[in-house]
Amino acid sequence: MPTIYLSPSTQQYNPYVTGAGSEEYFMNLLADAMEPYLLTNGIQYGRNTPDMTAASSIRQANSGSYDFYLALHSNASGPGSEGQNRGILAFYYPTSSNGRRAAELFVKNLRTIYPLPDRVTIRETTALGEVRQPRMPAVLLEIGYHDNREDALWVEENIERIAGELVRSMTEYFGLPYTPPGPVRRGVVQTSSGGPLNLRPGPALSGAVLARIPDGTQLPVYGEYRGWLVVRYAGKLGYVSGRYVTYI
Repeated sequence: MPTIYLSPSTQQYNPYVTGAGSEEYFMNLLADAMEPYLLTNGIQYGRNTPDMTAASSIRQANSGSYDFYLALHSNASGPGSEGQNRGILAFYYPTSSNGRRAAELFVKNLRTIYPLPDRVTIRETTALGEVRQPRMPAVLLEIGYHDNREDALWVEENIERIAGELVRSMTEYFGLPYTPPGPVRRGVVQTSSGGPLNLRPGPALSGAVLARIPDGTQLPVYGEYRGWLVVRYAGKLGYVSGRYVTYI
């Protein structure tokens, strides 16, 4: 299954103009909101912690086995233009075709919820470490301007919607179906033969077998898509046929 590294901002010193919190606070709220969406859609994740820096986040990601690096930030205008700008920027490294492809997906989906869709744009850069240094494809999102009241309020009031569109973009990037999250349920494997149930990377029998789950195993069920269930077994997130899982 695909695994992404989430790097919400650690910049607690960047206050929102509304006084409701900081860039670090709201980007971590956004990462928190993304987690159930990711699990529902079969995407594993790791993430930094507020006591880390961008540099230590990159090092942690590069030391693991991640397929994508997503940095979550909000923006601020330069001196003399405070509060005058609005918009969302998706940065990627110029030579990364997959970084560009992901950035385009983020822009496409965020335009559906941001009130000024023409100001949701893509931009290449070599200056930002969080797109230049990760070993995997990377995108850094600047989600609104926290020194602009309208943008700050939009972020504060739309955390859940933003999280959904970011994960929708990731499912499109990885070629997975998208479903909104619901409550996590418990299930038990019950195969007709008493043999193991195959865990696969996607909702299809053609997918590779990630693990064989013994009959009678209890599992958390995070999501469902056309008769396939997203479950976790032995630390692996994947899809199993719902025909062989009974809810308990």
